[in-house]
Amino acid sequence: MPMQKRRLPRPEKNRCRFCRAGIERINYKDTEDLMRLSTSQGKLFSRKRSGNCARHQRQAKRAIKRTRFLALLSFTGE
Repeated sequence: MPMQKRRLPRPEKNRCRFCRAGIERINYKDTEDLMRLSTSQGKLFSRKRSGNCARHQRQAKRAIKRTRFLALLSFTGE
């Protein structure tokens, strides 16, 4: 009698945090989320490190630039 193959649970595909939350556009006024996407020196995390998709990474970049220009977020680390 042949052995049956055990089915392993499929790992859920890693998705962008904004895609999972159903966020269509990243708001520049949401400074708490934007602070999580940058280092303590003020550099933006890469897509690989942040886990964002290309579309939301571009939106995050623009939002961080706007936030810095309006002085809601500093250009350098705090």
